[in-house]
Amino acid sequence: MSVTVAVDALGGDRAPEEIVAGAVESLRPGLRILMCGPLELVTAELARHGSPADIEVVDAPETIDFHDDAVAAVRSRPRSSLVVPCTLVREGRAGAAVSAGHTGAMLAASLLHMGRIRGVHRPGIAVALPAQGGPAVLIDAGANAECKPENLLQFGVMGSVFAERLLRIESPRVGLLSIGEEATKGSSLTLEAHDLLAAAPINFAGNCEGRDALRGDFRVIVADGFSGNVMLKSMEGAGSVLFAEMREAAMSSLRAKLGALLLRPALRGVRDHYDPERIGGAYLLGVRGLSVIAHGSSSRWAIVNAIQLAARGIEEEVVERMERGIAAAGAAPDLQDRSPVRTVPAVVDPENGERLT
Repeated sequence: MSVTVAVDALGGDRAPEEIVAGAVESLRPGLRILMCGPLELVTAELARHGSPADIEVVDAPETIDFHDDAVAAVRSRPRSSLVVPCTLVREGRAGAAVSAGHTGAMLAASLLHMGRIRGVHRPGIAVALPAQGGPAVLIDAGANAECKPENLLQFGVMGSVFAERLLRIESPRVGLLSIGEEATKGSSLTLEAHDLLAAAPINFAGNCEGRDALRGDFRVIVADGFSGNVMLKSMEGAGSVLFAEMREAAMSSLRAKLGALLLRPALRGVRDHYDPERIGGAYLLGVRGLSVIAHGSSSRWAIVNAIQLAARGIEEEVVERMERGIAAAGAAPDLQDRSPVRTVPAVVDPENGERLT
C-alpha cells in the first residue's frame, strides 16, 4: 500500500533543515512525502540530501509565525506552509498532515479545511504519555475547554482506536480522569460521562485519578480539554524539576559523581523512555484526515517518528475505524452531516488558552 504524507517544511524552531532531514530519513518503500514550503528554498535543502524521488515539493510561499493570531492567519494565508498540507488532505492528495509549527494554527487549519469525521462534535488532541510498561493516550489534552458527556464518550472511542491501531495496544483499558476511583465521585460531567463510557463498546475500566495516570493501569485516559491540559502541563513541570534535582544531586560530591557514572547506562534508558520525541507529537483526532502536531523544537528524529506514525495511521485506516467506532457507540446523531466545519464552540489554543473558532 502506498501512502502520502504532507509535511510543513517551515514549521518549528529548526526549520527547514531538521524538518527536511527528518522527512528524508523517514522514507521507506510505499511512503511518499509532499514537502510544503517556498519552492526554491525547499528544493535547495532537498538537494543537500540528494533530492529523493519520493519527496515532491509543493510550493507554499507564505508563512505563519508562532506569534500570529491562529484563525486570522489560517484564513488570510491559504498558501502558507502550514495550511497547504491540510488542504492537500482535504483534496485527497495526502492522507495525513504533519507540522511542528503554530499549534493553534494547525488545529484551526485542520478543522477548517479537513472538517470533522461524520458524527464527531468535538475533535480532541491525543498525547501519548510515557507510562509504565508502555505509552498511555491522554485525550483531550487541550482542544476543548468545555465539554459535554457525549464529547467524553467520543474521546474514549477515538482514543481506543488510536491506542489499538497506532500504538499496538490490544484492547486498551480506558479510564476517565476524576477525583476518585469510585464511580460516584466527580463532577456532574464525569458522573454522566462515566455511565456513557461504561455502556460503550470499549474496554472501560472506570475512573482514573491523576496520580495513577502513569502507572500503566490505563492505556487511554479521557478528560475534558481543560483538565487534560492542566494535568499534562503539571506532569511536564514535575518531570522537569525532578530531572533537574537529579542532575544537581549527581554532581554534589565525588561519591555522587562516581555513582552517577555507574548508573549512566540505566539512566539513559529512563531518559529515552520519557523522551517525547519517541512518539513525534500530538494528534488531532476527529477530523477527516490525520493531523499530527509536532513540538516546535522537534529534531529530525522527532519528525521521522511523526511522519512514520502518520503513515501508519493511513495504512491502518484510522479515520474510517474511528467513524465506525463512533457510530457503534451510539454517539453520532448527525451521521448524514459531512460538511466541513466552520465553527466549533469552545475550541481553544492548548498553548495559551485563546479561543480559536
